[in-house]
Amino acid sequence: MEAIPARAHAYVCGVALAVPACLLVPPPLSAGKAPWWAVTLLAALYAGCEYAARFRFAGPCYPVLLAAAFLLPPATAALVSLPGALLSPVEQAPAAPRRLWRAARQALAVWVAARVHGALGGRAAVADPDFPYALAPAGAAVLAFCLVLTLLDGGMLVAADRVPARRAWRGLFLRSLPPVAVHGLAGLMMAVLWRSPYGPVAALLVLLPVGVSWWAFAQYHRERAAHQATIRALVQAVDIKDGYTRGHSERVGQASMMIARELGLDDERVEMLRFAGILHDVGKLGVPTRLLTKDGPLTPDERRVIELHPEYGHEMVRGIGFLEEARAAVLHHHERLDGTGYPYGLAGGQIPESARVVAVADAFDAMTSTRSYRRARPVADALAELERCAGSQFDPRMVAALSRALERCGWHPAVTAEETRRTPAGTSGPAVRGGPGVRR
Repeated sequence: MEAIPARAHAYVCGVALAVPACLLVPPPLSAGKAPWWAVTLLAALYAGCEYAARFRFAGPCYPVLLAAAFLLPPATAALVSLPGALLSPVEQAPAAPRRLWRAARQALAVWVAARVHGALGGRAAVADPDFPYALAPAGAAVLAFCLVLTLLDGGMLVAADRVPARRAWRGLFLRSLPPVAVHGLAGLMMAVLWRSPYGPVAALLVLLPVGVSWWAFAQYHRERAAHQATIRALVQAVDIKDGYTRGHSERVGQASMMIARELGLDDERVEMLRFAGILHDVGKLGVPTRLLTKDGPLTPDERRVIELHPEYGHEMVRGIGFLEEARAAVLHHHERLDGTGYPYGLAGGQIPESARVVAVADAFDAMTSTRSYRRARPVADALAELERCAGSQFDPRMVAALSRALERCGWHPAVTAEETRRTPAGTSGPAVRGGPGVRR
């Protein structure tokens, strides 16, 4: 239970309590009685899809849920999702609140979709069937289904991840609608065939092409997972080589993601900037270890060797196709706004935005972490130093975004064993001499 904040627990409980309240609402007179064999069959089918999703053979089986919304009264349609959502395995702990959340959000979405569909005369249009008029109530039900999921998911972002309310729902509905709309069409086909002379068996055949699309989508995710495994392997290699900065890459990725979210960037770019932060120092694999771990200041020749690491890193990640924007950050994260940085001396707007984000995140973690050549600074001192250098070394917009994010969420980096061993007992990490331009 420790992995989920208390406010998120309260939110999940509130959503879960809304489910029985909705189920007690009297159904419309036109809803009729639900055949329990149909409810049982659809619930078993959905539970089977949830189980298959565990092995990545399928994805969210919304066609079954939406077919239930088109065929059954609201209360019984909502029940279809509960067995599968409550009994299927959960990858992350704690499992109980995650299962409860999944079951409650889906039950509420199906209940609302069924109410909307029935209010617009959708059941009669499905029973006839009456095309193209059956598309209108079905489309409205799909919109309602997607809207409920979006509202609930945005609320969870606010409760669990402390995302600002003004940004939690930004773009969420538009990103969710296309796949849900496709599932809605499949659900409508299932409902029409179910009510046709061909019966439920023919309706189940609709899931075959949907299953093929799920399989193709799973292949894409497996390829992406392979890319992420490659990234983790590179970062682990850097951490092993430079024990004093172990965990630095992950923390820079975390800070870069915080800045990106504060700037209001879309989820895809936020993820890309997290990758950029994680990979920014991968070029250190090409730098002699004795320079990375040297106690005391570097000579000019040694500094020139270390300053080659952005170019080394850029070459190392060149072959990873989906990291195009991250490659620019790896190459240019040591450029300065005044043009005195390296490797190319870019200035102002010539520096890619991703590099300006990572530069601030990198300097912040460098100042707040213990290194072989100096002790860590408190967060407040590091922010003050970033603000002092804003406009000359760092982009003021990125510095301000990091400051706002830290004020709202705080900074809770993982403390490495190396840092703990070298910090004297009874100290809390006093400020160190030197600005953010020191070796990092």
